[in-house]
Amino acid sequence: MAGRTRPVGGRAPARSAWPWVRLLGGLAVLAALVWSVGAGPFLAGLRLIDPPALVAALGIGALTTVCCAWRWSLVAGGLGVRLPLATAVAHCYRAVFLNSTLPGGVLGDVHRAVRHGRDAGDVARGVRAVVWERTAGQVVQLGIALAVLAVLPSPVRPYLPALAAALAAAALGLALLVRVAPRSGASRWARAVRTAGSDIRAGLLARRAWLGVLVASAVVVAGHLATFLVAARTAGADAPLSRLLPLTLLALLAMGLPANVAGFGPREGVAAWAFAAAGLTAGQGVAAGTVYGALVLVASLPGAAMLLAGRSPAARPGECR
Repeated sequence: MAGRTRPVGGRAPARSAWPWVRLLGGLAVLAALVWSVGAGPFLAGLRLIDPPALVAALGIGALTTVCCAWRWSLVAGGLGVRLPLATAVAHCYRAVFLNSTLPGGVLGDVHRAVRHGRDAGDVARGVRAVVWERTAGQVVQLGIALAVLAVLPSPVRPYLPALAAALAAAALGLALLVRVAPRSGASRWARAVRTAGSDIRAGLLARRAWLGVLVASAVVVAGHLATFLVAARTAGADAPLSRLLPLTLLALLAMGLPANVAGFGPREGVAAWAFAAAGLTAGQGVAAGTVYGALVLVASLPGAAMLLAGRSPAARPGECR
């Protein structure tokens, strides 16, 4: 008995420690930035936010949220867990608000995945639908980033051939691994391969889904880029768009790292490095990243209202979980 309880007790701390590791990683990045450039760029960025920037953020945020919801609805429908677009929009607004205010930047997506799965009666498929639609968005964003960075000058342009080769090798290795993996049998690995293959075919590559997923993802990336460009202009970066665009793409890619504090951390760190390497200043990069975070938070405020409405006494039974 004692020999069996040790492994279980040993795994639990590792699971509970991971969120703290991500939070501390984001705090460490922010601390390093404050030590390097001071708190001035953070505060200056917030002071420079004006009404036109807020209005632009709200409008762009509405468009990107609807496109995210459309992509999610398409993928969920392909997996057999129906999701009306209006419901998806409400869930996505709540998710963006939670992602913008809670550590890690993914808790809002976890919330919408579990809630939709419970509402649909299949939590596993609900979670997989969110995982696949988010993965599709990241893949499209990476593809757009590689194309833009290959055309426009940026600090990473000399390293793009090596990066592209590494990504191609990784994709080939993954394809070979999936090809040789057992598809029959009752092992966990075989079931996972079968489920993943079925999900990709039905949720992402189906005739009714793939084009919509691609278009929605491209619009979402364009919306995030537009918001970051608004933030950069608001923060005082007056460089040409051809110079700013690749820098904003690098900062957006950094947002995929899970070590952040309510979205802040790696984004500002990469923006500081990229702006400085491109001949601007690290302070401008930090200010632009700070303004972007604030604009995203403002654009997500309808999600806060929806969260409050869902917890009010007038909410329908079973609506708040």
